[in-house]
Amino acid sequence: MQIPIKRGIIYLYADLAHFGMPNTVIRQLFTELGVVMAKKKSITRISNKKRGRPKVRFSIWGLIMIFGLSFAACFILYMLAANFNDNFFNEEFDKVVVEEQDKGSQPKNDDASGEDTDSPALPDGLSVTNPIPQSESVDPSYLDKCVLITDSTLIDMAKYTGLKDVIGSNELGASSCNTVNIESSYGTKTAYEILQVKKPEKVYIMLGSDIGSVSVDDMIAGYTKLVKNLRGYLTESDIYIMQLPPVKEETETVSNGAINEFNTKLLSLANTTNVFCIDTNTALKGNDGLLADGFAGKENGALTEKCYKTIEKYILCHTV
Repeated sequence: MQIPIKRGIIYLYADLAHFGMPNTVIRQLFTELGVVMAKKKSITRISNKKRGRPKVRFSIWGLIMIFGLSFAACFILYMLAANFNDNFFNEEFDKVVVEEQDKGSQPKNDDASGEDTDSPALPDGLSVTNPIPQSESVDPSYLDKCVLITDSTLIDMAKYTGLKDVIGSNELGASSCNTVNIESSYGTKTAYEILQVKKPEKVYIMLGSDIGSVSVDDMIAGYTKLVKNLRGYLTESDIYIMQLPPVKEETETVSNGAINEFNTKLLSLANTTNVFCIDTNTALKGNDGLLADGFAGKENGALTEKCYKTIEKYILCHTV
């Protein structure tokens, strides 16, 4: 069988390599014999296409469309709820949220200087209807929980009634109630400073002996500062403003007209500071609009025991 020349050369190359002849010698031998050995060629194909990461394109219009669709869906659900519930809008918009102050929180005014408070709160979520209407009379032991701040108007309250805890002075007045010092078992302090120590459950205030000597506006200014300080510090206490009684005999400086003006502003003060107000003026007034007979002494014009007893009874049947 005749073997092709190319295949024979390959067999010869393999045999020579098998017997240990170096490749360089074999190549030299074949060259001299005129046989050219072809070199292996490797072809590497390089693609012109570059591999890249997938691109994520951001579209502002797509974001706007998603937002619009979400808003439309929420609006449709909202309108469906309104259609199925006839009182839907009343329930949504007629709610009143009352936040009660934490009982364990610190009072707003913790120093003796008595800074004003802007938004005093009524304790226990009670609503104010002033003046306080008549209620069922409470037990006289109620007065044991009470403290009265007063000037010469009710200075003898402890003498004739069961309300024994009286912080008062003849030098005190509505306009000066924040500056006049009072002798007490707690030392010589202002009325507000004494109450900071006592922390009573019930506070009653009757001031106004300086009417006619200072303007009504100055009296209300002093009264307002005291009430705001007390309301801000004694957050759990009930505070009652007592309206000034009428006078039996009017003078050029002291008239029932001025007293009525003062009492009207006291009522407004009580409403704006969330405290209570009792109409002790009407309780002591006669049919002629003056202080009722038997309520003032003929010699010095001071309130009588009968008047004090009437005030005590009025307090007990006008509570909240």
